[in-house]
Amino acid sequence: MSSITLLALDTSTEFCSVAVYRHDVANSAPALVVERHLDTGPVSSTHILPAARDILREAGVTLAQCDAIAFGAGPGSFTGLRTACGVAQGLAFGAGLPVVPVGTLLACAEAARAMRATSIDAQRVLVALDARMNEAYWADYAWDDASGEWREVHGPSLDAAERVRAPDAAFVVAGNAVAAFGERLHASLQAQAVLVDAMPRARYVASLAARAFARGEAIAADQAMPVYIRNKVAQTTAEREAIKQAATRVDGKGAL
Repeated sequence: MSSITLLALDTSTEFCSVAVYRHDVANSAPALVVERHLDTGPVSSTHILPAARDILREAGVTLAQCDAIAFGAGPGSFTGLRTACGVAQGLAFGAGLPVVPVGTLLACAEAARAMRATSIDAQRVLVALDARMNEAYWADYAWDDASGEWREVHGPSLDAAERVRAPDAAFVVAGNAVAAFGERLHASLQAQAVLVDAMPRARYVASLAARAFARGEAIAADQAMPVYIRNKVAQTTAEREAIKQAATRVDGKGAL
C-alpha cells in the first residue's frame, strides 16, 4: 500500500468532528490532516454532511478517492453514535467503500499521546469520560513503542466515578470526567497529569483508523455498529428524528 486516504467522522460528544487524512506511506513526511471540529451541541446530525462536503473540498479529495470511511463507534452519546455510524454507512454504501470503526476511548488515548508535554510521558493513559447519569466511561491503555500501537489493559467499561481504577504504573488521565466529577474520580489524584482536552475528535479517529486499515481491519459497511456499553432498549422520538434527518441527506449514490 503506497498511500492511504480516509474520511473520518465523530459525533460521540457535543462536537461534530470531520477530518480528511492523507498519507503517502512511502514518504516519511507526516500525514496531512484537514479537520472541522465544531461545537454543535445535540444537533450534530444537521452539520455532519455539510462539514464532510466542505472538508473534502478543502483537502482536494473526492469521496471516490478515499480508501475507507472511519467513524467514532463509541461509547458516547446514543444519538451521536447512531448519527456517525449511519452517515458513515450511507456514504460507504454509495461509494463502494469499507468502513473502519474506532473506539472513542482509544481516540482519547491517541489524543493524549499527541498532546503530551515534553515533561509528561503519555505511554500509559487512563481514559475517563463523563457518561452522564452519575457514571463514567473508562478504559486503560498502554502505548508500545516497539509495535507503534496501543495495548488494551482494561477494556471500555461503565462505572460510578469512584469505581474507576488507577493503572498500576505511572499514567496520565485523558477525558472530561475529572471536570465532571472532581475528586470523586479518585484515580485522577494519582495521575501525573490530567488532560481534560484529550477528547474524541476526527483527527485522532483518522490516525487510529489508518493503522487499522493498514492491518486489514476495515469491514463492510453493513457490518458497522455503534458501541454503547450502557444498555438502552429504545430510541426517543428526538433520536429517531435526528437519525432520519441525517440519513435523508445521503443520496442513493453516497454523494455529498
